[in-house]
Order: sequence, then C-alpha cells, then structure tokens
Amino acid sequence: MQISDSVGKSGFFFEGFDKMTHMGFFFVLSVLLFFGKINYQHHYAIQKLTIFKILLINAIIGGGIELLQWKVFTYRSAEWWDFGCDMLGASMAVFSYILLHKFNFNEKES
Repeated sequence: MQISDSVGKSGFFFEGFDKMTHMGFFFVLSVLLFFGKINYQHHYAIQKLTIFKILLINAIIGGGIELLQWKVFTYRSAEWWDFGCDMLGASMAVFSYILLHKFNFNEKES
C-alpha cells in the first residue's frame, strides 16, 4: 500500500490538497521574508529589488525541492504543478504586501 492511497481514503484529504498545501507554505514563507525585510530596513517602502529577491528565493527553494524529488528521493514525484503552486503562493504574498502597503500608505496621508 502506498502512502498516497492511505491519504486519499482518510476523508480529511481531498484531491488538490497537496497543491493547496504548496501554496500555503510558500505564502507563509514569503510573508515571513517580507516581515524580516521590513524589520531589517525599518520602513515599509515598496522596493522592486526586494520583491524580486523574495520571488527568486522562493523559486530556488521550490525548484530545489522538485529537483530533489525528481533525482534523489525517487519514491516521490516531481511535478511542474507543484512548482507552479509554490510560485502562486509567493505571488499571492507579494500582491498582499503591495495591497496592504497601499492601504497603509493612504491611511497615513489623511
């Protein structure tokens, strides 16, 4: 019996749960990276280089995980969809950061 068979029959997990988990973890990772950068620079200014660096870090980590699953841990499967969901979660965090920054900046101007 494979792990995926027992997980699918448990009732808690559903089809697409794995993809949603990838998005959630990379969303949280990106939010924590933004939080760390804001605390380090002591201001909330949107910097394109910061956004690029955070997306690059996520791409390296997500791609590295998929490469490890493809070449090293052969009992796991590497999927492009997983990498896509990783990047979607990171992009959701970038969008949230920009959106919250716009609301925060507009409140301070009034």
